[in-house]
Order: sequence, then C-alpha cells, then structure tokens
Amino acid sequence: MKAGIIGAGRIGKVHAKNISMFVPEVEIKTVADPFMNEETEKYLRKCGVRNVTKNAEDILQDEEIEAVLICSSTDTHSRYIMEAAKAGKHIFCEKPIDYDLGKVREAIRTAEDAGVKLQIGFCRRFDHNHRGVYNMVQDGRIGKVQMIKISSRDPEPPAIEYVKVSGGIFYDMMIHDFDMARFLAGGAEVTEVVAAGSVLIDPAIGEAGDVDTAVVMLKFDNGIIATIDNSRKAVYGYDQRVEVFGSQGCVRNENDVPNTVVLSDAVSTTCENTYKVMWDRYTGAFVSEIQAFVEAVEKDKETPVTGMDGLYPVLMAAAATKSLKEGRPVKIEEVE
Repeated sequence: MKAGIIGAGRIGKVHAKNISMFVPEVEIKTVADPFMNEETEKYLRKCGVRNVTKNAEDILQDEEIEAVLICSSTDTHSRYIMEAAKAGKHIFCEKPIDYDLGKVREAIRTAEDAGVKLQIGFCRRFDHNHRGVYNMVQDGRIGKVQMIKISSRDPEPPAIEYVKVSGGIFYDMMIHDFDMARFLAGGAEVTEVVAAGSVLIDPAIGEAGDVDTAVVMLKFDNGIIATIDNSRKAVYGYDQRVEVFGSQGCVRNENDVPNTVVLSDAVSTTCENTYKVMWDRYTGAFVSEIQAFVEAVEKDKETPVTGMDGLYPVLMAAAATKSLKEGRPVKIEEVE
C-alpha cells in the first residue's frame, strides 16, 4: 500500500521510521511539510521515502497514494481529513481531530460520506501493558468494573511555544488518558467531569494560560468512577500506569523500563528508571496501531479507533477545561 505523510515533525518522523523498519506492507511514497528542510529530507531519505515536498496537495492529488497519515499541527487535522476523504484516501490522523467540536463532527461525517477508513492515533490502546489490563477486564477476571485510576506524567514540559497553541493540558496530554479511561470502561460513556489544576512546575506555563499539574474525575453512565492525574514533569522519567478495580479483584500495570537489571549491595537495592521519552516508551504501540490501520484497509473492516472514538475525548477535554475555569462539575451535555 502506497501512503503519504502530511507533517514531518516529531511524530511524522516516528511513523516514517517505524513503517520503514517494521511495516513492510506500506511504502511511504511522499512526505509533505511546509517547513521541509535539508536535515528533515536527509532523515526521510534514510527511511526510504522517495519524494519530499512542501505542498500537501502533491499527496492528495497523487492517484497512486491510497492512504494518508496526518501528522501535522492539530489546527490542520480536520481540514486535511476532509481534503483527504474527498480525494478518496484512507486516513490515519493523529489526535485530536480538532479543538472545535463542530469541525470534529464535520470531519467524521466527510470521511463517512466518502466511504474511506478513518483511524485516530490513540496509540496507548495498542501498548502491550495497557492492552494486558484491558484484556483482563474484558475476560471478566476482576468482575464488574467500579473504579479506574490513570497516572500519566511526562519527563519534561513541552516548549512554551507549543503550550500556547496546544489547547492546554487536557487537549494535548490528558486526551490520551480520556481515551484510555473510556477504553477500559468497556462501552460506558462519561456523563460528568470534575477538574482541578495548578501551576507548580513552570510559571511560564501559567502565563500562557495553562496548568502543568492536573487531576480529573470522570463519572460514567453506569456508575464507574475514574480518576486521572497528569504532571508535565516527573524527574524519574516517563510515568505511565493504569489500574482497574472491580467487584472480584484489581488489575494494574507498572512502568516499562529499558532493562530489568536490579543491583543490590550493602547500601541499597536499585533498578533502572523508566524511559525518558514517549517515542521509546511506546515504540511497539506506534507500530501496532499502523499495522491495525493497514489491516482495516486491506480487509475492508472498521478501524479499531474510529472517528467517534476521536470525538469523545475532545468532549471530555472541553468539559475538563470548563470545569477548571468555573470551579464546578460539568456535564458532558453542557459542551456537547
């Protein structure tokens, strides 16, 4: 399958590299980025990319290209989804689809009307640890789910320039956890959101209108309660853990580490810290989500993370943002 990538920033490069190494079913024919430079072009050539361009139309108008990976800035996602759909391309789009719920719905509808596949890049569903927890829940090993706990903490805050345009911590960071909570809840939907946040790491983040430390409580329509905590800076590395508590037990996972070596001496017992960057922590998940997208296209079946799966976390992010600003619980129906 010939594909094109729109956007050659960090995540665009990650997908180009992973596809070249681990997904032989796909050939990246063209990568487009308005800021394409010599260094990026050199990197992409090493990934086997034949063509580089600054114009996304070179991908959208290429009849050989069957699928498009949208890895550009969030404010362009919905537009490129609609343009790709109208061009008859199957679409893999990084999260979120858009900050504007109207644009999210329009993008989903356009893809549906065009009869093309649409998959949203919530990679954590494909992580071997998180998937292991999900499988235990689905197999009924812990009985009826009652509570979900998610901790998601980054090693370092993003650049302030990014914070200013990202939509805030609920849209650019916790949105992954909103999706994971919904995934683990197994079909239940969130009805109410309560958010609290502080600026405890970098005053510049507060000056940009965001928080760097946040906790959110979600209430689902079947009574499940989920709590999520986010921090922009965990000094020990990339901290990603989930726990699901039920009527018959509890299942949780721990952080991945580069190796499992444990040193014990007369002073202490020490082991390796967690991964320092997202790209290392979720390499397998990034590969698996693309493989699942390819399978959906080739076998003409529904993608495992649909456009509607992309809508609900945006609703939760909107409700969390409103809750933080107004200091009260917010019903999903208020933002829907």
